[in-house]
Amino acid sequence: MYKIDMHTHILPEKLPDFAQKYGYGDFIHLEHHRPGFARMMKGSTFFREIESNCWDPQVRIEEYLRFNTRVQVVCTVPVMFSYWAKPADCLDLSRFLNDHLAALAAEYPEHYIPLGTLPMQDADIAIQELQRLKAMGFPGIQIGSNINQRNLSEPEFFPIFEACEALNMAILVHPWEMMGQEYMTKYWLPWLVGMPAETCRAICSLIFGGVMERLPNLRFCFAHAGGSFIPTIGRIQHGFECRPDLVAVDNPKPPRHYLGKFWVDSATHDAQLLRYVLEVIGEDKVCLGTDYPFPLGDLEIGAFIEGMELPPQTLEKIFYRNTLQWLYGDDRTHPGALSTEADSKLRARP
Repeated sequence: MYKIDMHTHILPEKLPDFAQKYGYGDFIHLEHHRPGFARMMKGSTFFREIESNCWDPQVRIEEYLRFNTRVQVVCTVPVMFSYWAKPADCLDLSRFLNDHLAALAAEYPEHYIPLGTLPMQDADIAIQELQRLKAMGFPGIQIGSNINQRNLSEPEFFPIFEACEALNMAILVHPWEMMGQEYMTKYWLPWLVGMPAETCRAICSLIFGGVMERLPNLRFCFAHAGGSFIPTIGRIQHGFECRPDLVAVDNPKPPRHYLGKFWVDSATHDAQLLRYVLEVIGEDKVCLGTDYPFPLGDLEIGAFIEGMELPPQTLEKIFYRNTLQWLYGDDRTHPGALSTEADSKLRARP
């Protein structure tokens, strides 16, 4: 079955030395220390090692074809957001990354759909870049779950969301800068515990802060199946009901009202949990998303979903229809569904 993976990350193979360019900061740079591998360095501190599938578009296409997947929605690695930087510098960095994504999509229109990044710490220049992305054909953006530990419900971010709705731009919310991570450095806890909590924080902020209510046509998708929001919706709803004086202060609508009004990806790694997610928010709001190419991702590109014995129409929605609805807000196909010539050439390789 045709598939679109709507949650993948990519970097340019070569990154400028942004710290030297701007004169400060622990910006990410790459050290290509051996063939096919590079170290992501945060200033002088090692962040993670990546392989060529994090920057080589042809390697990615070949890997995806093993799982009958043609199209990837691509966005930067969240550590590149750099919301802490001076706004003008973050804009410059964002434009560099966005131009790389635009070139990638132009060269491989059947295989890549780009999501841009913005200098979210400054609404005026963020909206300028958003308008540029729209003009370049981007269907949406990726943002962090918080902006310098400020919740997405804060008033300074509302004009950006308002502009996204007006421009028909979708938003992928990805956890980053996990709250409390300095207190849980062992056992990979920021990624295992902090990330799900961060995504729940973002959803609750957008609901309780009234952003979803005021902008009902804005299309949010939340990474990692919405993090801990859906599994804890009972507690969240009960808190809204038992302490409205603390919770329902900016929006009188209950959190369950918004179930089915936003999208999540399918990266649960757990068939039982995915069935629950499908039941709670509906089969029209779950998109195939893997977090490729990172090891915590679903690197078999939905193989566990194929084993769930879901109806074909449900699989069709998860594997591509819901993603197109989220990205564009209408029914359409993608060039990757229309031609198999590229696949045939790739499969014919020794």
